Amino acid sequence: MLDSEDRLRDELIGEFFDDMWALRESRAYYEGTYRPHTLGVAVPPQMRVLLSVVGYPRLYVDALAERLDVQGFRLGQIEGDDTLWDWWQVNNLDLESTLGHTDALVDGRAYITIAAPSKDSGGPMDVPVIRVEPASALYAKIDPLSRQVTEAIRVLADDDHNEQQTCAVYDRWKTVQWEKRRGQWTRTRTIRHNLGVVPVVPLANRTRLADLNGTSEIGLDLRSVTDQASRITMNMSATAEMMAAPQRILLGVSPDDIGANDPAGDGMGHFDAYTARILAFADPDAKATTFPAAELRNFTEVLRELAKQAAAYTGLPPQYLSTSSDNPASAEAIKASEVRLVENAKGKCKVFGAAWEEAMRIGWMVMNPGQRLPETFSRMETVWRNPETPTFAAQADAVSKLYGSGLIPLARARADLGYSIAEREEMMLQDDTADAFAGVARTLLADE
Repeated sequence: MLDSEDRLRDELIGEFFDDMWALRESRAYYEGTYRPHTLGVAVPPQMRVLLSVVGYPRLYVDALAERLDVQGFRLGQIEGDDTLWDWWQVNNLDLESTLGHTDALVDGRAYITIAAPSKDSGGPMDVPVIRVEPASALYAKIDPLSRQVTEAIRVLADDDHNEQQTCAVYDRWKTVQWEKRRGQWTRTRTIRHNLGVVPVVPLANRTRLADLNGTSEIGLDLRSVTDQASRITMNMSATAEMMAAPQRILLGVSPDDIGANDPAGDGMGHFDAYTARILAFADPDAKATTFPAAELRNFTEVLRELAKQAAAYTGLPPQYLSTSSDNPASAEAIKASEVRLVENAKGKCKVFGAAWEEAMRIGWMVMNPGQRLPETFSRMETVWRNPETPTFAAQADAVSKLYGSGLIPLARARADLGYSIAEREEMMLQDDTADAFAGVARTLLADE
């Protein structure tokens, strides 16, 4: 008879695999491996290998993820917190966070796990172990009332047979590790963290209040446009293969004239006749004419309209989809075309920022067991790089005027110019050094 831990493990494993199967289509669209079921109706079966991949989903997701760049954490002050940023750098989250954001946009969610340091982790003992996990390796149950994770499971499966080999079950008080031996689950380790919260934070791509588990950014509208573009591109390839060149028609020519009855039977007579630039026949009654080549403009026009539809659904600027005119747009026009994409990125910063802040709070609890979370941590703010792509000259001119008029301090001006927290701290040290030298010089001059 199974005990409560065994039942919870088996229940979470079942939900994990149910959830993983639902994620495969989104990944297939992002990776360009999804094949719409209706493709190939208008072309011969031999030419269905001409299926083309249309990368609207990858283009959109990557353009959005590239604008999501964490630069630090603030605890109510202007500058960033050094300890939290040290945790970030030690755990290589500059890279891992970018990959996690991409996975969250594609799958609808990724996960952040937090654990106490150990000798096995390989890092310093004064920094919590913070990892980003894909939805293909971890699953978490969320209470709809508290909106907090109640249980989670991390599964490692065998690549050959897709059979789970090890797993770890997380709850509010402990983490239980399991290993499958001879087809039976065996508990290998129990880690009691006694945090009162599950050390797993969903990095969910939430679009609505009720959307606790996150939704893929590759919606049905974008998938439909991608399917249509794939079909049109494939049909265009088939048309180009069969009818892009003029078709020759020979009248009054016997099969022997073109080698159809070649005793060798290798069929090269047809090929030689086709590839010859000039066809000559002895029969005076033979005639040759041609069908004109097929016009491919109707395909390209449809693809251009589908690209506009993709831009309307995603907010991608026209230049991203090569639908702009030949004349290069001005800097202000480019900035205006990116408004929807930038606003979308700012919204993702708010959603993902809340997850990173919660992960840092749990990290503090891991490193300070039994202590009460400081009040300043409730006011934590994630600092993001500006997702806009402004011209630096215009930005510098505007900030200089605000600083010169006294409306903003020097620290705020440097932040508005896009300098990172580390760069601003370096500038402050240089300012302090310059002030110290100036003070010494004034003292020497006064003594003289």
